[in-house]
Amino acid sequence: MTVLPNYDRLEASGTWRESSDASPRDVIVTFGKTTIVLSDPKTSKVLAHWSLPAIHYRNPAKTPAVFSPLPEGDETLEVDDETMIKAITQVHQVIASRKSQPGRVRGVALAGLVAVVVVAGLIFVPDIVIRHAAKVAPIPTRVELGQKILRDLTRSTGPVCAASASEDAIHALTRRIPGTSQIAVVPDALKGGLRLPGGLTVLGRDTIEGPDTPEVAAGYLIAAATQARTRDPLLHFLNWAGVGTSIRLLTTGNLPAKDIKGYGASLLRNPPDPLPPKALLQAFDDAGVSSTPYAFARDPSGESVLRLIEADPFKGAPAPRAVLDDSEWVALQEICMPE
Repeated sequence: MTVLPNYDRLEASGTWRESSDASPRDVIVTFGKTTIVLSDPKTSKVLAHWSLPAIHYRNPAKTPAVFSPLPEGDETLEVDDETMIKAITQVHQVIASRKSQPGRVRGVALAGLVAVVVVAGLIFVPDIVIRHAAKVAPIPTRVELGQKILRDLTRSTGPVCAASASEDAIHALTRRIPGTSQIAVVPDALKGGLRLPGGLTVLGRDTIEGPDTPEVAAGYLIAAATQARTRDPLLHFLNWAGVGTSIRLLTTGNLPAKDIKGYGASLLRNPPDPLPPKALLQAFDDAGVSSTPYAFARDPSGESVLRLIEADPFKGAPAPRAVLDDSEWVALQEICMPE
């Protein structure tokens, strides 16, 4: 849904002042579908989004043109690119022409324009912003957010288990499973595993203390890493948090705890659906881990996970190498025990 189809995408340089007392800043101005986006020319970091229909033209017919996101306020953008000025001006001309139509036609046209803006604002623009924020977030930002979400999660699960005797075993398990950067084990509320941004997988105590083999914990790690390839944990969080949080992440690279509060509990209430057996079996094969222990941990009856059992890539044969050696496994099982 584009305000002006002939300007589906257009870029120009400009000078942005966030406020009257702020220093002028060179920016790239991108004319999008329903907004213009201001970004840093060196880092491509998004600095601001302005709604096209709401932009105020402060000095018509003068160059450089001065625009602002609202009639009042001291945030401004100076542009001297004629094509960009023409594109923004045409938006105003379209709006003005529809306002000038008399009677019922004017009402219908104006209602249609309002509908376009509302739909674009409520549906298209937020989704674009959220997806863009998830796409461009650097790894350090993802790692930091993963830790913040973990802290919020522990409000429901209790503090992360941290027995010193288990540290080497946790590191060994992390190295053993592809796609896993960090593991945290929590004592309560969580059954199985959850993937957070930054390669962090949270395991429930039940994956460590109950089973006879480390293949159960390994299985939940494999499933979480596989799911993260199709269900980006950061995108899932931003969809929950909303467009305001996404814009804050884009513009500051950081989020306060209040933007994250409650997400951990939401993950516990609404865990992701298990992946189809085909994708999981390939991941278990690639990791060199039997899928049967994980399958029975998910469903002791075996009924809903029958394919994971029957098509186990290492059914009737040992895996290429153990997940952990015996001493590491014993140490890992003590991770939630008081020291």
